[in-house]
Amino acid sequence: MKTRLTDFFGIQHPIVSAPMALASGGRLAAAVTSGGGLGFIGGGYGDRDWLEREFGLADGTRVGCGFITWSLARTPDLLDETLQRQPAAIMLSFGALQPFAECIHAARIPLIAQVQTLEHARRALDVGAEILVAQGGEAGGHGMTARSTFTLVPDVVDLAEQRAPDTLVLAAGGIADGRGLAAALVLGADGAVVGTRFWASTEALVSPRAHERGLRASGDDTYRTRVYDVVRQLDWPPEYNERALSNPFVDGWHGNEAELMASLPEAIRTFEAAVAAEDFEAASILVGESIGRVDAVRPAADIVADIAAATDRILNRINSF
Repeated sequence: MKTRLTDFFGIQHPIVSAPMALASGGRLAAAVTSGGGLGFIGGGYGDRDWLEREFGLADGTRVGCGFITWSLARTPDLLDETLQRQPAAIMLSFGALQPFAECIHAARIPLIAQVQTLEHARRALDVGAEILVAQGGEAGGHGMTARSTFTLVPDVVDLAEQRAPDTLVLAAGGIADGRGLAAALVLGADGAVVGTRFWASTEALVSPRAHERGLRASGDDTYRTRVYDVVRQLDWPPEYNERALSNPFVDGWHGNEAELMASLPEAIRTFEAAVAAEDFEAASILVGESIGRVDAVRPAADIVADIAAATDRILNRINSF
């Protein structure tokens, strides 16, 4: 399956694994790349020791790295160290792209910018991002409620075509199988960024208890909230929130943020104890609406192959009409 994305990176399938903070480690990224896609390590909030370890576990496989941009601004030298590793690409999400874009271009590393609105896309084009990731609100983890994948992707594709035709566009949010990737390609994307499906892989840094709970869930069991940012004491910009799996803890506090702030020390203790005990009645599971498309935890390379094969079948069937 050839697209501009496969040509750009010299990969077999137009499938990129999302750089999920704390879940996308070196083994997962390497497995996706070895399976014919392009894997990303989740640089997340900038834990230098964690990042060094996970790059080591990638064992020299060509992988990219993603950062939460507003957090990277607190440890900008971490980007310099990462660029020295010559990653396949750097993905920046959730914050101002400069001055990081300039450094990434100077290192001759492709810049991927995740965007949630057309204004985000315009800013990314202004700084010369080679690839835009149009992320809809269906996505797991952090994002915005502003747009859905189905409408945002073609809007971003059209904008890029008008402003910078060589810029690639990837779809993200709600894509977990061949139907999702085929739809993304039909909408004009050059490929897809897949998160939740790789969250449910054997290589992901995810508790088996979390996997067990996630496999019982559907997209109806997820919603966007800020509760976990509050109890984790993460200073996320107010326009972003996270899609999480429902449980008694988040259900009890969602929509009651004033009470949560008044009871914050107790809520933090409850949450931290749950994390330590892997108790997902309170600990967070950040997955997207596509969790309902996931029925088993499988090796990442097999997931890549399955998505690619199903996409081929669907597109061949469409072309035969």
